[in-house]
Amino acid sequence: MTHDVKEIFTGASAPPAPAALAAKVRTLAPSMTRSMQRVAEAVAQDPAGCAALTVTGLAELTGTSEATVVRTARLLGYPGYRDLRLALAGLAAQQQSGRAPAVTADIAVDDPIADVVAKLAYDEQQTLADTAAALDTGQLGAAVAALAQARRIDVYGVGASSLVGQDLAQKLLRIGLIAHAHTDPHLAVTNAVQLRSGDAAVAITHSGSTGDAIEPLRVAFDRGATTIAITGRPDGPVCQYADHILTTSTARESELRPAAMSSRTSQLLVVDCLFVGVAQRTYETAAPALAASYEALAHRRSPRTR
Repeated sequence: MTHDVKEIFTGASAPPAPAALAAKVRTLAPSMTRSMQRVAEAVAQDPAGCAALTVTGLAELTGTSEATVVRTARLLGYPGYRDLRLALAGLAAQQQSGRAPAVTADIAVDDPIADVVAKLAYDEQQTLADTAAALDTGQLGAAVAALAQARRIDVYGVGASSLVGQDLAQKLLRIGLIAHAHTDPHLAVTNAVQLRSGDAAVAITHSGSTGDAIEPLRVAFDRGATTIAITGRPDGPVCQYADHILTTSTARESELRPAAMSSRTSQLLVVDCLFVGVAQRTYETAAPALAASYEALAHRRSPRTR
């Protein structure tokens, strides 16, 4: 089985809020060229100074070109340099206002806990809505079909993404599929070597550039397995080795939540969509398998009699 490496194009989305700019830079920097990184680092470190510069001035400051500055602005989510300057001016004004420092883009250190709960709940709701709106149902359907028919399924993830990978593997196991989540990068690669056509592999990486998730997916791709990437970066390196790409929300990264809360929430939504889709396609075998797993655990949910 052979694969063609695909070109991936990003869709339009709302520009990030000024307070989220620094987190956006950290998320996207690994996928930027070095010249674009210089521009991104400059605007994140000195928003007030950069807001006062023309596109030519910022290009001269960073030793790049005007075209690089514009490309960087667009990669960060702004239609053009003018929009980035406005965001920088807003961020500089926030920093100079003397308000309580932000714990996240929306939460300050002196916020009452009730406000924290409300803001986090709203943020999670928005993350789920954004992910659902952007999810390509054609890609999702193809990924569901691949998993439902797979002889064996390997799942790769590191850190917070490993928790999501374990959740996916556990769900698939309970409906009778052979699925394993690999968190050790060496074991992930050595297991990927055993895959072949008719198998499937899933890599979960919010940044799209996590080497320990990309490497086993590349091996699985080369061995002929059907490969799936769950990522917030549809143009990230992981997508070079993915037959099917499922995109998660990236718009709500923040200082203390770079990829561990909102990002995981969106990943879990995609995992649930995959699981339910597979369960539908394999219902005749999935339903009895799920019932058997419930029955096997029933005694653990009830008080033991003496």
